[in-house]
Amino acid sequence: MKKKQINSETRTDSIQTAELRQAALHWLAESDAKSKAAGVRRLAQAWAAGEVVLDAGADVQATLPVPGHPARPELVAPHLVTRRAMNTPEGRAVLIHALVHIEFNAINLALDAVWRFPGMPPAYYADWLKVADEEALHFTLLAEHLQRLGYAYGDFTAHSGLWDMAVRTQHDVLARMALLPRTMEARGLDVTPGLRAKLVQAGDVAAGPILDIILRDEIGHVAIGNRWFNYLCGQRALEPLAAYASLAAKHRAPLLRGPFNLEARRAAGFSEQELALLGTDNTSGAVSH
Repeated sequence: MKKKQINSETRTDSIQTAELRQAALHWLAESDAKSKAAGVRRLAQAWAAGEVVLDAGADVQATLPVPGHPARPELVAPHLVTRRAMNTPEGRAVLIHALVHIEFNAINLALDAVWRFPGMPPAYYADWLKVADEEALHFTLLAEHLQRLGYAYGDFTAHSGLWDMAVRTQHDVLARMALLPRTMEARGLDVTPGLRAKLVQAGDVAAGPILDIILRDEIGHVAIGNRWFNYLCGQRALEPLAAYASLAAKHRAPLLRGPFNLEARRAAGFSEQELALLGTDNTSGAVSH
């Protein structure tokens, strides 16, 4: 397929292609975290301006077990990730660093959702580009806040748990929708208010408004996951609760322990029946740890 190049006279690193899914793959492979975030934001702007076309039917599947990642932070097993007491400046920086890393991974997850799965309706790709754009904003806000605290992304260790689930679900868009946005990422709806309270109480007042933005946007991201999960269940004549339980068991989705942010989950489109099953064996890992 012939690639149409975007005018990039004022850009230091262009979008590379005017085809959305190929551009998403380009930024997914980008290793520099700041360049990735900035590039995704420019891609979203170019899409909104009509400078990018949708290559929805093109099969751009490829083997990419790990997305572009900077040399630091060092990725370790979850139990080896740096931990510090919250009553110290370094401890608060460690927590912010963990959030920065989550948002970095969330950019990659949204980009992968755009490029990996051909043949979806155009609104699917627009939705996931919007998610990538907002995750890039969250990354930037948190990374800049971490810098104000005297640290940088990469100063502490991190783990790749979110991407591990992306690898498990790389062959099926239904499994991806079930187990990333509405499972792993939905966990953020539960924990973000508590993290905000802890940070503010410990003296990091400036983190509060940033986490408010993140929670607001993440409700929308989980809603997008719910929308496309239910759409795909309809396309495949599957009952959503039964389909979810089967996928969660197949891909080893962990079982969540409460408390749960039921208000945020309702706003994100979870049904009352799903909410009633949270944390029970009947969910078969309906939400993440």
